[in-house]
Amino acid sequence: MSEHPILGQLALGYAPVIDAQRTVTATRLSILPLRPDAPLDGSALLAALQPAFSEPPKPLQLNLMSEAGLQGLAALPLPPQTQLEWPAFMGASPEAAQAIQAARKNGTGLLLKGLSANPLAPELRGAFGRVQLDLDDARRLGLAALQGKNVLVGNARGTAEIDEAFKLGAALVAGSPAVEAYEPPPGAGKQEIQADLQVIVELMSRLDQGDDVERLEQTLKRDPSLAFKLLRYMNSAAFGLPVEVSSFRHAIMLLGYARLKRWLALLLATASKDHAMRPIMYAALRRGLLMEELAKGMSESEMRDEMFICGLFSLLDHMLKQPFDKLLQSIPVPERVRQALVEQTGPYKPYLDLVHAVENESAFDFRASTDALMLGIEEVNLAVVRALGKAAQLE
Repeated sequence: MSEHPILGQLALGYAPVIDAQRTVTATRLSILPLRPDAPLDGSALLAALQPAFSEPPKPLQLNLMSEAGLQGLAALPLPPQTQLEWPAFMGASPEAAQAIQAARKNGTGLLLKGLSANPLAPELRGAFGRVQLDLDDARRLGLAALQGKNVLVGNARGTAEIDEAFKLGAALVAGSPAVEAYEPPPGAGKQEIQADLQVIVELMSRLDQGDDVERLEQTLKRDPSLAFKLLRYMNSAAFGLPVEVSSFRHAIMLLGYARLKRWLALLLATASKDHAMRPIMYAALRRGLLMEELAKGMSESEMRDEMFICGLFSLLDHMLKQPFDKLLQSIPVPERVRQALVEQTGPYKPYLDLVHAVENESAFDFRASTDALMLGIEEVNLAVVRALGKAAQLE
């Protein structure tokens, strides 16, 4: 029996909401009906999205692309720190006005999305804390119109568009931070892996070679903050161990070398101290968790761990400023992961394509990727909401 049938009617996508310091302030969850004429039950939708709502609550911005569905959702009490995007063209109708007032009464935050020739009635304007524009509208309006106006620019694609939106005066930007493989600038010399990340790379190499526990512990002791972060990850709710992990040796006894590799991979993908990399680290963590969720039906646990590492490392070229063919010469990865990241081939590449479709909020690419993998739409969307919830627990 289907767990949440409504998820079979949708394509879900997500993106970080980023401030000018490149801190991720919220997650934008886009909900695209695959049949625009199909009714959407707001209560069923909220129940299906429940795994994405973290505890304690973290900011979540819902972009529901259904007029009737949005009005129904606005009438319901939403979890704390949840906001709704409200298209400007909907604001003039009596039904929309009623829904806006209901959302306001429920304490739901609203963002006014887009521009409209029909201005909102004065009694409704106070319901909106922020205006959201797409990048084309922001370009047309220019710096003088945006600066200091608490504007969020949505649907930016890649670092260049995110930077452009901030230069235009945006207070916040929502969008995918990396859409292409890293290309070193002309004349760039060889980039060395940062010193604070070298310990992780060395540990991964030692695990790969099967070194004994004593040598692994000696390596880890060179970076006490790394040891603390590793234990914090392992004791998080997302990891789900039945007992508290008290030491690195204890972790090895519980997990074994193969499982420990995935958590070192997580550390490597999230340990950069460069503030500009925070949106990239956000995306890498969710890619890894989403690919792991998509792999749950696979019979081999080894493949599930590899899928996690594949998604997690798919942005490592941007973080470490090296193309994958050079980067993975020094960082040990399974062969199927190397095929996906270096050669763009192998069994994991179609799953990466699906992740890209989710990040790009493209219903067409979403359908094409799910069909290619012969996955159910509900199955994929459930993986998305679970991955978002787990990521919020780990951060």
